[in-house]
Amino acid sequence: MDMATALRDLGVTDNVLTQREKDQLDRDGFLPLEGILTPEEVSGLNKRMAELTAAEGDRAGLEVHQENGTDRLADLVNKDPKFEVCFCHPRVLAAMKHVLGEFKLSSLNSRAARPGQGHQGLHADFGHPVEPGAYEVCNSIWLLDDFTPENGATRVVPGSHRRGTMPGDEMANPGDEHPDQIQLTGRAGTVVVFNSHLWHGGTQNRTDKPRRAMHSYFALRHLPQQLDQQAYLRVETYKRLSPAQRFILDVTGTG
Repeated sequence: MDMATALRDLGVTDNVLTQREKDQLDRDGFLPLEGILTPEEVSGLNKRMAELTAAEGDRAGLEVHQENGTDRLADLVNKDPKFEVCFCHPRVLAAMKHVLGEFKLSSLNSRAARPGQGHQGLHADFGHPVEPGAYEVCNSIWLLDDFTPENGATRVVPGSHRRGTMPGDEMANPGDEHPDQIQLTGRAGTVVVFNSHLWHGGTQNRTDKPRRAMHSYFALRHLPQQLDQQAYLRVETYKRLSPAQRFILDVTGTG
């Protein structure tokens, strides 16, 4: 199996993204893809995540990261076939290919900002700046609620992935508002692909309900994964995955 074969088997063709969409991703560093999930799929994912959150209790998200003021889940690859869409959808994979070329899933997690919580400083999902075009990581936000200005929609600084700097290099406090920031608002079922070198961060949820999302995060194939998919791989997961899906996860067997 190789990258080209895996992507072909998962339905990725040259026309899955338009040139205009590719240009927007290059220029702005993010690309909203509307209607990736149906309302029924959104409802099913939210139901399953609520079950997992209740079952895992204070251990929820521990495999990768826990964050005050949020409900986190991690290792979703192993926790239900419903989550496979997050690392198999052709439009999302086409965007990853455009940004990274040869890539693999780094992690598949969820984050729900609780009422009154969720604000983050602007950050990039990589430890140091990179030259424009030499991108190492790329993320996607799967909107499981409508993202609004009130409920903690993610903020980004368009084009900041091309600056070759980190927020702390230019801002006294990355928690402050940036004059160029915008919020990524949209309907539940939308997926926003964003270059992970783009400056971004959650905002405060000023409503009385959690604001829910999943993140499928991808990296160049030579990089370590945020969650070691091979180490966490369950036998039943391996058996249900296709060869192309296993390639995207960079897993070779169960033991």
